[in-house]
Amino acid sequence: MRVGILGSGLMGGKLGTIWAKAGHEVTFSYARVAGKLERLARECGGQAGTVAEAVHRADALLLAVHWSRIDDVLEQAGDLAGKVVLNCCVPLDTRNRDLVVGVTTSGAEDVARRRPHARWVAAFNTSPSEALFDVFARNGKEPRPHLLHYGDDVEAKKVVAALIEDVGYAPLDAGPLRTGRFAEPFAMVTAELAYAQAGGPKLIYRFDRLP
Repeated sequence: MRVGILGSGLMGGKLGTIWAKAGHEVTFSYARVAGKLERLARECGGQAGTVAEAVHRADALLLAVHWSRIDDVLEQAGDLAGKVVLNCCVPLDTRNRDLVVGVTTSGAEDVARRRPHARWVAAFNTSPSEALFDVFARNGKEPRPHLLHYGDDVEAKKVVAALIEDVGYAPLDAGPLRTGRFAEPFAMVTAELAYAQAGGPKLIYRFDRLP
C-alpha cells in the first residue's frame, strides 16, 4: 500500500517508519525541522515530499499534526476526495493541556466536516508514540494490545485495521466517528497515565470481556 504521512513528528515519523519496514511505500511530508523528511526517508527506505505529493501518491494517508496546524496542512492537502485518511490528532490547546472541542462533537467530526469527501477513520490517538516501536518489535506475539479505531466508512475502517495490525496492535472497532466525543477524553486519560504517572510512557491497554 502507498501511505502518505501528513505530519512527520513523533507519531507520524514512527508510524511511517514502521509501515515502511512492514513493506508499504511511504512518503513523509510536513515536518518542522529542515532535513527531517529526507532523514526519515533514508533510514527506512521511504521517500520525502510535499503534502500535495504525499496526497497524490497515497492510497491511504495519516494525519498527524498538532491541532493548531490542522488548517495549514489541510489547505496544502486539497479536498482529499476519495482518500482514506487515518486521523490521530487530538484537539488540544497550545499548552497541550485541555481539549478545545467536545462533548457534543469531537475533533474527529470537526476535521471530517472540513473535508467531507475524504474517508475518515480515527486511530492511534489513544496510544503514546513511545510505545510504537516496542509493540512493532513484538508483533505476532499474543495477547496483542488493543488499539481503538472508529469511523463511518466500513471499507475505510478495514484499510485502517490492516495498518493497525501491521504495527502490532489488535484493532478494536469502537463504532462511528461520533465515538470521538468519548475517545478523545479517553486519550487524555492515557496521556495522564503515560506522562504524569509512574512507570514510563510506553503505555498499552486491552479491553477484555468476562465469560
